[in-house]
Amino acid sequence: MDPFAPTPEDRFSFGLWTVGNPGRDPFGEAVRPVAKPTHLVQKLAECGAFGVNLHDNDLVPMGASASERDLLVREFQVALKDHGLVVPMATTNLFSHPAFKDGAFTANDPRVRAFAVKKSMDAIDLGVELGAKIYVFWGGREGTEADACRDPRTAVARMREALNYLCEYVRDQRYELCFALEAKPNEPRGDMYFPTTGHMLHLISTLDHPEMVGVNPEVAHENMSGLSFVHAVAQAMEADKLFHIDLNAQKIGRYDQDLRFGSEDLKQAFLLVRLLEGTSGTPRYQGPRHFDSHAYRTEDEAGVWEFARGSMRTYKILKARAQAFDADKEVRGLIAERKDALLDPLMARYSAANARALRGLTHDPAALGSAGLGYERLDQRMIEFLMGVHG
Repeated sequence: MDPFAPTPEDRFSFGLWTVGNPGRDPFGEAVRPVAKPTHLVQKLAECGAFGVNLHDNDLVPMGASASERDLLVREFQVALKDHGLVVPMATTNLFSHPAFKDGAFTANDPRVRAFAVKKSMDAIDLGVELGAKIYVFWGGREGTEADACRDPRTAVARMREALNYLCEYVRDQRYELCFALEAKPNEPRGDMYFPTTGHMLHLISTLDHPEMVGVNPEVAHENMSGLSFVHAVAQAMEADKLFHIDLNAQKIGRYDQDLRFGSEDLKQAFLLVRLLEGTSGTPRYQGPRHFDSHAYRTEDEAGVWEFARGSMRTYKILKARAQAFDADKEVRGLIAERKDALLDPLMARYSAANARALRGLTHDPAALGSAGLGYERLDQRMIEFLMGVHG
């Protein structure tokens, strides 16, 4: 039995827009035919995925009649049941249509904002009908090129207003649904209003129902601006706000590439899997592992499914490597937390007595600065585990 074959317990998912990507880009037409959603469900099941996610218009084209919509949904539900897949997450396309060229929730035209909220309510209904428990918001057009078009504070207020409205809608409908906000620094707009996961975490703290809203960090989006994705995810986990995650790969400083997970920075991918799986003894992320990426434009349909299988296989290999690394005696010794019977109680909580005692201690800065920490050895050992020398 292949130890790296995916199982439902791994909670791997793909979007219809990922495996269904026809390879079109700004410089060239599609290289693969558009596949029916039901076909994509069948193929994902054959690859071993447990879930499939979707934008509203990935399944139901804009302008479809009520009867057309219901037929498409029924066919999709039958395919899900026949192939044993679930829909963990759904989202709304608020970026493709020309109506959203100035944004959706933050647009200057109130008619556009109203249309965006209405479209989101309809899409939330669709997601819940398909069984989704998580709803992602990526503000693909919530930004500017001509920055004088609005005060950025107005955009923040409009985003808050829309999210509060939709939270109340979910509460009113008694849906079991949470929201996850996805950040990105740029593209397709020149500058986005909420460029990082940290920006989103602060916005959430200002909402009427912050308990309903978390984040959906994406590898490529943090890496585009040269930031550490691992740090962003850790901050979200520490705040108990990691509701969903998008896995892919990205070269720093490039356009949004959505490459196969682990295909670029293996070191960061390793550290990310180690964090998500809690192999060092920390709490494990319990949500779906969603691959928001697509096959190279060089590929035919067979290459798409090689991409899907490779994404899951790389994750599981990195998980095995992380487990071996954190079980290693030398590694445990290098990263073991140092305990100090005197200092730990003094630093645990402020009190006037603790502060006086702390200030009364004598320190030797020269000795503190001269001690080696062994991080070169630790990093080299990690590289050797990644290369298969150990474990």
